[in-house]
Amino acid sequence: MRILAVDIGFGYTKATDGRQFQVFKSIVGEANPIQFAEALLPSQAAQPRHFAIDEEEVFVGELAEAQSRGRGFTLDHAQFLAKYAKILGLAALAPFAEHGDPLRVVTGLPISFFRKYKDTVTTMLQQRHNITVVQANGAREDKTLYIEKVRVIPQPFGSLFNLMLDGQGKALQQRFLTEKIGVIDIGFRTTDFSISDKTRYSERGSLSTDSGISVAYNAISNLLHEKSGTQVELYRLYEAAARGVIKIKGHKYDLTALVQQAYSQLATRIAIEASRVWADDWDMDAIVITGGGGMILAPYLQTQIEGEVLAMPPDQDARLNNVIGYWKYGVHIWPG
Repeated sequence: MRILAVDIGFGYTKATDGRQFQVFKSIVGEANPIQFAEALLPSQAAQPRHFAIDEEEVFVGELAEAQSRGRGFTLDHAQFLAKYAKILGLAALAPFAEHGDPLRVVTGLPISFFRKYKDTVTTMLQQRHNITVVQANGAREDKTLYIEKVRVIPQPFGSLFNLMLDGQGKALQQRFLTEKIGVIDIGFRTTDFSISDKTRYSERGSLSTDSGISVAYNAISNLLHEKSGTQVELYRLYEAAARGVIKIKGHKYDLTALVQQAYSQLATRIAIEASRVWADDWDMDAIVITGGGGMILAPYLQTQIEGEVLAMPPDQDARLNNVIGYWKYGVHIWPG
């Protein structure tokens, strides 16, 4: 038995076996023949992103972004689950799985989608999957992923378990067992608000909103369209927003002011939502800001959130907070 965790997000898909991690953009594309598949420099070589799943050949992640003529990317949750989630999840888990070995997988869903889609995700993953992993040099490896058990949890609890549990799945900090902790999990499409009251899930203080980091990217994309006449896909803004500059048709556009304005406005929107959702929860002991969007918006959001804000591990990619917590929770409920 091997325990794995996967976080199939709208922006990025993440997976871990507790020792190694992988992260790639949540893009699926048709697998076009590539005339020259090797990286130009050895340092540019990447993990396999070419798979055959359910007899369909696909590229995922950055390979799909760079090479596929037809690319699939959506912020519609029903469409995402129906067309892309299974492919992205299996592609993320494949490098950590041996052929035919039983796997137990923990994953998560945004709060507002949890009750409706929990069983769907479990059924989608909990079975035998025959896939083919295609290396950059064209070598093909057939593999059966036997996922014998799946546990789906509310997404923001991943970050809480990451803080609460150690690598053996045991309680690490006593305060998470005895205090009331709020979580603001800012993803690509959604922001999740959740409360753990002495480890008990609070239904009243938990919900999802559409205030994901994509709101800021959409504002930046629209302004760029006004200036350049080119509509930049949201997933092509990740790196540009971080750098503060983008080149379109040979012309450089300084994004610094646009990015700061978009992030500040989104942070204010999220802070207002937090005040509304948690109006009756004035007795919270601390708040955790997490998720890939949380890492980006924390400097703008911390000054607008009342109460103690707990820092996530500074040496860890914030996009991994939930998936690491999923894995620790798996170790906790399925001790070896």
